[in-house]
Amino acid sequence: MTAIVRLAGVTKRYRRGREVVTAVDDVSLDLPPGSMIALVGPSGSGKTTLLNLICGGDEPDDGTIEGPLDTADWSQLAIVPQTIGLLPELTMGENVGMPIRLGAPAATDVAEVMERLGIGALADRPPEETSLGEQQRAAVARALVTAPGLLIADEPTSHQDEANTDRVGEALADVVVSGSCVLVATHDSRLLARCDLVFHMRDGVVTGANGVTRAGSG
Repeated sequence: MTAIVRLAGVTKRYRRGREVVTAVDDVSLDLPPGSMIALVGPSGSGKTTLLNLICGGDEPDDGTIEGPLDTADWSQLAIVPQTIGLLPELTMGENVGMPIRLGAPAATDVAEVMERLGIGALADRPPEETSLGEQQRAAVARALVTAPGLLIADEPTSHQDEANTDRVGEALADVVVSGSCVLVATHDSRLLARCDLVFHMRDGVVTGANGVTRAGSG
């Protein structure tokens, strides 16, 4: 199966004062289409750095990444960042529909995806008049509205209760059925239960159930 994203020997280092920190250490992974993949690990393990490299927000010091990377085409790559990233001058509905306004083809109706995530009644409100959990679900809806080839989500249920975690999980699982690859950094057991593959990260190293995961083994 052709990978949507292929990482080979990816390493990223940062300088912290006089110390050089290896945030991502020789990571090789294949991320196949039609799959939900979890990345788990303690705070500071390198998860967010790895996601940032995959989406093209930063470049590796060593190794290669093949995939959509830094693209303005939301049908190829959509991101749900921890910071949520809604535009305050737009309504919730306008934020969700932003990829379509930028020219990406719609895979579903804005109102429909918002309703599925329990925020349909908030379409005309500015983000500041909604809760953090509702804003996070709007960010998820924004990523889903085009059914992207690759969806990267960094802790997408961190502000959700159990019922809304299930809503988010079901919506992500449905886009996987359509052929998307969903990569989530998460500690949420309810979301992990839906994942096809789970990789563990510690000290910049990614491992699978049987040791260090190398290209083609994921």
